[in-house]
Amino acid sequence: MSPDLSGIRNPGTVHLNPSVPELIELAVTRGEGRLTERGALVATTGARTGRSPKDRFFVAHGGSKNKIDWGGTNQAVEPEVFDALQERVRAHLEGRDLFVIDAYVGADPDHRIKLRVIAELAWHALFGRQLFRRPSIEEMQDFEPEFTILSAPGFEAVPERDGTNSDAFVGLDLERKQVLICGTHYAGEMKKSIFTSANYLFPVNDGVLGMHCSANVGTDDEHDVALFFGLSGTGKTTLSADPHRHLIGDDEHGWSTKGVFNFEGGCYAKCIDLSPEKEPQIWDAIGFGSVVENVVMDEKTRVVDFEDASLTENTRAAYPLEAIPGFVPEGRAGHARTIVFLTADAFGVLPPIAKLSREAAMYHFLSGFTSKLAGTEAGLGDEPQATFSTCFGSPFLPLPPSTYAHMLGECIEKYDAEVFLVNTGWTGGAYGVGKRMDLPLTRAMVNAATSGALREVETTRHPIFNVDVPVSCPGVPDGVLDPQSTWPDKDAYEIQARELAGMFAENFERFRDSVPAEVAKAGPSAD
Repeated sequence: MSPDLSGIRNPGTVHLNPSVPELIELAVTRGEGRLTERGALVATTGARTGRSPKDRFFVAHGGSKNKIDWGGTNQAVEPEVFDALQERVRAHLEGRDLFVIDAYVGADPDHRIKLRVIAELAWHALFGRQLFRRPSIEEMQDFEPEFTILSAPGFEAVPERDGTNSDAFVGLDLERKQVLICGTHYAGEMKKSIFTSANYLFPVNDGVLGMHCSANVGTDDEHDVALFFGLSGTGKTTLSADPHRHLIGDDEHGWSTKGVFNFEGGCYAKCIDLSPEKEPQIWDAIGFGSVVENVVMDEKTRVVDFEDASLTENTRAAYPLEAIPGFVPEGRAGHARTIVFLTADAFGVLPPIAKLSREAAMYHFLSGFTSKLAGTEAGLGDEPQATFSTCFGSPFLPLPPSTYAHMLGECIEKYDAEVFLVNTGWTGGAYGVGKRMDLPLTRAMVNAATSGALREVETTRHPIFNVDVPVSCPGVPDGVLDPQSTWPDKDAYEIQARELAGMFAENFERFRDSVPAEVAKAGPSAD
């Protein structure tokens, strides 16, 4: 019996759930990619080497129309526009070979989405095979997909005809459970479209909180779960990869009444400047069957130069979780005991570690602060710039941010989770004056947090940032814990700290009316 192909008529050869070796052979034979000396598939994505947020739309109809938080990156498209474009994509795919992958999103059997990926490219199907969760042989016998991704990068939209913003289109229909992607070869659009959809479906239908975070668990206690939230460059992947703990997942998770579970079956790691010394687990994982995007490879030796950013800084590697030693095969564990918010404060004023009350946790979750560094991007000028990404993942939140913050607050209270704000950024001065926090010291602080060593420790309230700073921490010199004491000029510290506090306050104004007054009061004070 032929699989449901989302209305595509008269396709060419349909490859239904091919194996990893088959997909690699097909991709190479079709000229879609080349193999490295370790058997990874190298593919390039052309002009688009990252997501195209201005080309992503939600279909505005049904119950979701009144629930989606419209504005920003949540753009609306009418159903008839989506349907017309989908018909053109279907016509484009007639007579072409198709690659179909069936998978799950969600490691909890009670909370998962049955997904079908229909891809024009074999390497996109391989990406889906490695990133999403694979059904068992028994589960495949009666697998009926409820959500479909139709990926057709070879079809380019015409804005004047199709009502799109460019030749690319990423459309999410949360009512009919469909994703339509065309005009972009960047495989990450599939991953993030499903994550975004899950961040709507799980909270609305199941009461499950979707989270953009990594997660690990202690070796002897399934309830010793730690969550790591953080934007790019804060150390989320590095700090959650702990040889003394087991990795649940590195990017996307849910929190249900039973505990924390991974959405995915693989990792999609940045690999610019990757080396075996800095990130040995990722280095070792990029072997046979993994997909590496937009890296430069020597054609004779087939060795990848991970330092070469000539195609993009956003080089990526997709590989299954089982490539990471000590991963949790079930993809789930108990409730989070520790939550860590990671920030790279380039202003050098936040404490290296601080304990947060439930209200302060909701405040900082909604804020999602880190900073961009001077000199790393064109137009940033000479000073660091504050960056706020709501819930540490604002592009992937269809519902109002307060929905996720309230759900997190309820989980913190119900399951007695400790929350910490960890600054992996600068100390002793701002970027250009101070120095980056030593990674071994940050690891010691995180280890103290996850082990429970800071649960009863004495703290002092920071007068500006309104957080509780431990006066001692195992493995960390006491002088490191007070950020002001590390600055040669104490007055300069206070000026800079109040300036950053003002940025927090200004950013939080948009949430003030949607949260309890205690949450708004739990933030920094610039006065």
